[in-house]
Amino acid sequence: MTARKLLITGAAGFTGQHAAAYFAAEGAEVTAVLRKALPDESRERLFPKDVKTFVCDLNDAEAVKKMIEDTAPDEVLHLAGKNSVPESWQHPVRYMETNVMAAVYLLDSLRSRKEVRLLVAGSRLKFNPGAEERAEHPYSLSKTLEELMSLSWGSLFGQKVLVAEPCNLIGPGPSTGFCSLLAGHIFRSEQGIVQPPFRLSSRLDQRDFLDVRDAVRAYDCILKQGEPGIVYQIDSGKTRTLGEVTEGMLNLTLAEVPVEWGIESGQEPINATAAEAPQKPVNPSDSGAPKNQPEAVSTHVHASVLNWRPEVQLERSLADILEYYRSSNRKGASP
Repeated sequence: MTARKLLITGAAGFTGQHAAAYFAAEGAEVTAVLRKALPDESRERLFPKDVKTFVCDLNDAEAVKKMIEDTAPDEVLHLAGKNSVPESWQHPVRYMETNVMAAVYLLDSLRSRKEVRLLVAGSRLKFNPGAEERAEHPYSLSKTLEELMSLSWGSLFGQKVLVAEPCNLIGPGPSTGFCSLLAGHIFRSEQGIVQPPFRLSSRLDQRDFLDVRDAVRAYDCILKQGEPGIVYQIDSGKTRTLGEVTEGMLNLTLAEVPVEWGIESGQEPINATAAEAPQKPVNPSDSGAPKNQPEAVSTHVHASVLNWRPEVQLERSLADILEYYRSSNRKGASP
């Protein structure tokens, strides 16, 4: 049986590294897309030996076309993009180029390869233009346009485009989310480094946290079984307060780690909070497209319809995040 050929954009990122390792272990022929070439030692640290790499600027339309021609994938997992809300205010055009136009170039390069399945990683921080909502920040605008454009393009050109909307992803690896920031703070306290208290906005704020390894399994299910034109929501189904999660991680250390509530120490996770309402499904319209093309629907369904279930408990995720920082220090590498 021929191995599936999977192209992963954003492969050097938090989720991308986990995805490359998972799919390679599942027997796929994985090509990790990088913005710039890496030294051999860095590449070996990021990916298993059997993962190929391809350097491509996704904002260069011709470079993207060449990448697709050279790699000839069966499936594409599009994880690349910018995801900092504060930064999006400083560089809104860059966010439109990276999150929207890069997806356009990727879709256009796949236009003659209609058999290729493309899964686009969306965001819970998008808004619903049909409900007369407005973007709260440029990041939200960019992800909303990316999703709308991807699904519409898939319908217009008969391409197999799917979208996944994960909640707050946590787990071991180079994340800038709340759990990783706290783990880094704890690790430095364990090393005897004097630090100011770790600050968070509110003890009662709620999030749905999902281990990134469970999210990657969901991406696999969607690529294999998902219906083009559908937005698959990925979450644990359980909300936790920041106070709960903070206490759970502090219980994993003997170090004294002062925490103050009311001011954030660092970047909060950019995905949706549990309090945010899910987007309302939009009914597909009759566009008059040929019957062999998938319809442009943006119906939201949960990934559980594909028999996916989260497996990693929060307690294990927190322990693994802290161990990631500790083991990185033992290996002499910076987390």
